[in-house]
Amino acid sequence: MKKPRILIVYTGGTIGMRHTDHGYEPVEGFADLLTRRLEGRTLTPLPDYDLIEFDNLIDSANLHPTDWTKIAGTIIAHKDQYDGFVILHGTDTMAYTASALSFILLGLNKPVIVTGAQIPLIELRNDAFPNVVTSLMLAADYDIPEVCLYFNGRIMRGNRCRKLKSAGFDAFDTPNFPWLGTVGINIDIRSELLLKKKTPDFHQKEFQANSVAMLQLYPGIDARMFRGMLDSEDLKALIILSYGVGNPPNNNKGLIDFLAEAHAKGLVVLNVSQCIEGSVHQGAYATGETFNQIGVVPALDLTLEAAFTKLHFLISKGCKSGLIRREFLVPYCGECNPV
Repeated sequence: MKKPRILIVYTGGTIGMRHTDHGYEPVEGFADLLTRRLEGRTLTPLPDYDLIEFDNLIDSANLHPTDWTKIAGTIIAHKDQYDGFVILHGTDTMAYTASALSFILLGLNKPVIVTGAQIPLIELRNDAFPNVVTSLMLAADYDIPEVCLYFNGRIMRGNRCRKLKSAGFDAFDTPNFPWLGTVGINIDIRSELLLKKKTPDFHQKEFQANSVAMLQLYPGIDARMFRGMLDSEDLKALIILSYGVGNPPNNNKGLIDFLAEAHAKGLVVLNVSQCIEGSVHQGAYATGETFNQIGVVPALDLTLEAAFTKLHFLISKGCKSGLIRREFLVPYCGECNPV
């Protein structure tokens, strides 16, 4: 039987950082570091793997939408040579990247495991080593036809993930969806939750960085502070981070008029809850019904990261605002429950 071959793509992040006078920074040479860490550690052979290291390593706080195109392009260029892929990435924006890749790589039908670490591999005590080794095993030995995020024993759908802790090893979770599997003494995959294999439909157009903006509601918000947004020719969508199940302050006439004007101008105005867990039920309260009246789209149970990247995906496909409003409610790759 042919031994699986895996491609590791090292983009940067804490997992490959070293401490400098300026704090932790990504450094080159991860392949050699990983080889040294693996030497003598196990009698069980790991899958065969190659490693591509980006020339310009990314601290994920500096992530840009064009980086998603680069990461996905690397996978697409090598899709026929490897049985699975491991993406090493910084944790701060890892959920954004995992979500974006899930849309760009529709129908790849091979494991794409995004992982990283809270403590660099170079340190004696770290979570980097088990995350990398387990991700390699998942990519090689399991039929997982989707983009996943693996962290601290949790196998999670990439576009359902959020980073909930800044320092804990259990930094990631999927508040609105079960884990796809767990890793303890055994590796247990919930195969009934995995996506069905699809016809490949890759998307390789660059996302337009200035096409989506966010506006978080807060008590006393004054829409006059944000009116300049409507002057942008690049802006195509505006995410409103609302309260609870999707409620705005509907007695704030200036805000409601601002959002109605944005909708009338052709922007897609999307309602995402500020709550970590739960779904938007726009209209459950009279305040939320105001959003229905002015054409705001409810984001259902999508995470902020999935909503943000799905908007970018639909915009870059050339979809007009009316089509985006309809397509946004359609699950593409398990990112939300259907209406």
